Amino acid sequence: MATALSEEELDNEDYYSLLNVRREASSEELKAAYRRLCMLYHPDKHRDPELKSQAERLFNLVHQAYEVLSDPQTRAIYDIYGKRGLEMEGWEVVERRRTPAEIREEFERLQREREERRLQQRTNPKGTISVGVDATDLFDRYDEEYEDVSGSSFPQIEINKMHISQSIEAPLTATDTAILSGSLSTQNGNGGGSINFALRRVTSAKGWGELEFGAGDLQGPLFGLKLFRNLTPRCFVTTNCALQFSSRGIRPGLTTVLARNLDKNTVGYLQWRWGIQSAMNTSIVRDTKTSHFTVALQLGIPHSFALISYQHKFQDDDQTRVKGSLKAGFFGTVVEYGAERKISRHSVLGAAVSVGVPQGVSLKVKELEKQRESAATDVLQKKQEAESAVRLMQESVRRIIEAEESRMGLIIVNAWYGKFVNDKSRKSEKVKVIDVTVPLQCLVKDSKLILTEASKAGLPGFYDPCVGEEKNLKVLYQFRGVLHQVMVLDSEALRIPKQSHRIDTDG
Repeated sequence: MATALSEEELDNEDYYSLLNVRREASSEELKAAYRRLCMLYHPDKHRDPELKSQAERLFNLVHQAYEVLSDPQTRAIYDIYGKRGLEMEGWEVVERRRTPAEIREEFERLQREREERRLQQRTNPKGTISVGVDATDLFDRYDEEYEDVSGSSFPQIEINKMHISQSIEAPLTATDTAILSGSLSTQNGNGGGSINFALRRVTSAKGWGELEFGAGDLQGPLFGLKLFRNLTPRCFVTTNCALQFSSRGIRPGLTTVLARNLDKNTVGYLQWRWGIQSAMNTSIVRDTKTSHFTVALQLGIPHSFALISYQHKFQDDDQTRVKGSLKAGFFGTVVEYGAERKISRHSVLGAAVSVGVPQGVSLKVKELEKQRESAATDVLQKKQEAESAVRLMQESVRRIIEAEESRMGLIIVNAWYGKFVNDKSRKSEKVKVIDVTVPLQCLVKDSKLILTEASKAGLPGFYDPCVGEEKNLKVLYQFRGVLHQVMVLDSEALRIPKQSHRIDTDG
């Protein structure tokens, strides 16, 4: 039985890139691309249940793309309005009398507008709203002492604190980013606010530095310097120096954090803080797809404590999470439990109950505005889809390589896609480059590889490893026993083999 595709999956795909055809492709070109991908992803070719399910999803997606692009009317609507336009009843949004040239002109205009909106979205806005509710009277009442007081039969529940924060980012250059943030808070009738401006510069593939300036009504001006550096592939250090100006003078502060990846999902931290609330802290954090676990111990002035917390992540559409923690120290003991749930595309609503000795009972309600977290989720989803497609390609790629080797044809030795750092940085950022050797070899036909003038992120087996940044495709291939190499921009067309790509080995 065919697997249905969600609206989000359909809306995130570029049908032209998926079929690897030009936007001006003829019906014959569309049909040839469709037949080739159907042979690759046909569910009947796979016996393993997991691979069969993945093949059904990709097969249906290819079929959906071909159905839209093979019909002139639906293709015209798709070119202008995208997949949302296809959902409009009666297709009244497009005049049937419009010529292909008029449709193309309108599409190009809307494409420019989309690029402008994409640049605006790179400001990466983030915000948090947190509300504290004091519910102690629900659990610890003075009924005997106040039984004669009017209205004493009702528990007294009050909002005792609230915190609101917001931040935006503005990329200035490829290495510089400006960050503006602010916050407002109130607790037990006393309130205050602050504003901060930071300038971050990426100095190399291993590190970055950040200057921070801040001011607020509760605290004086703040000047800070933050440095980050990768020491080894599994270890990094962060140092933060700050000067806090107040009516009592200048208060210096220094915080250093040394972290190491203990395994794929676990990180250990050692933190030393001097100056403002001096302390030493060690913690271990384990984060997996279904859970988040933290254990920490701190010795410091004025607070020393031990903490253990656990969060379970349900694998549902609403991204529901339940959590609990126990914190004990010189201040007393606090037990907290709660849950959070995604209520819209960019918002999460959470609530937690905190029971403390001697603090009492409080209820916290939190709403997070997360404009860019959804983008990170999309990248993870696309990565999983690309990995599934690559697994389905393995058998076809093996046959293609055998056929190409028999006639000394085109063999893709290595291929990478993503952001490549310039020579001054001496090293490429490996985390932003993905291996696409198998997907490219799968597209080889009759010792030729042809990629259209479009983003490569939509090709089967590809995904965007660095959203919003400039990307390239680098290919090392062998043709007639000779090595060739080429690098092209993300949206640049590519045809190989070519004599100009040949690597000169005479020297």
